[in-house]
Amino acid sequence: MRPPPITIDLMSPAAQPTMQQQKNGQISGDLYECEQRLSESLQKLSCVVVAFSGGVDSALLAYSALACLGPDKVLAVTADSDSLAQGELEHCRTTAALWGLPWLSVQTREITNPAYLVNGADRCFWCKDALMDALNPVAIQRRASVVLGVNVDDLGDHRPGQLAAQERGALFPLVEAGLDKASIRALALHYGLEVWDRPAMPCLASRIPYGTAVSVALLRSVDRAEAAVRGFGFSDVRVRHYGETARIEVPVSELAAAVAQSEQLVAALTALGFSYVTLDLAGLRSGNLNQAVLPIGSSI
Repeated sequence: MRPPPITIDLMSPAAQPTMQQQKNGQISGDLYECEQRLSESLQKLSCVVVAFSGGVDSALLAYSALACLGPDKVLAVTADSDSLAQGELEHCRTTAALWGLPWLSVQTREITNPAYLVNGADRCFWCKDALMDALNPVAIQRRASVVLGVNVDDLGDHRPGQLAAQERGALFPLVEAGLDKASIRALALHYGLEVWDRPAMPCLASRIPYGTAVSVALLRSVDRAEAAVRGFGFSDVRVRHYGETARIEVPVSELAAAVAQSEQLVAALTALGFSYVTLDLAGLRSGNLNQAVLPIGSSI
């Protein structure tokens, strides 16, 4: 039995195009096919442990698993680590409680691994390796499969963590079902999940350029800086940490708003210890530091 949908304001401007398309029958068939493919992928599994970050990908995966398999066969697990932004653990806890989704948190210790701390192009590999160290014992105890919210769009990015997870036995039902980010958000909206339009919140280490050693102090500095920028009304934010320089990224549509508040932004970030505050005029590009390791001409 499917868990009850979460109530959101479906009359909001952001939801209107999707609602109108559904009324016109333009995407209802596609959504049905997405739902069916994902259900078929999950029903092959008798029991799952979902790596639950609270973002739309893992949320849709956990919600769908709960609907397909039932609460006795699903456990959502959130990795509590130094690279998790403040408030994200509580977001996962409250979301799971709202849905009746069995949930727990586990500590991951990637910060103790020198291969992770050196912050090479394989940093993500060691992060996911630490995640699997934490998830696999839980899955073995429950005789379950570990599933991650990797989607089709992720396959074109530099994400060695996917390899680490696969090598350790994790499965990617969203990929098997052929779901990309757009279809995931549309299906989450269809279910009424509040996270359907939630900005991505990748780990804080992704704000530190490759080759700059990761430390708890740097991760906390990034976390405080992004919280400060969000305080000015920007929900989708990256603050790239270049030593004394903070490079702010917001969507292109919000660049003018950032410029209008530049004096306040500079004051807020210099108060946190940065000597220089810059705004990336190309706008927010998730994973753009990966350009340093992708072949010329690749796009992400």
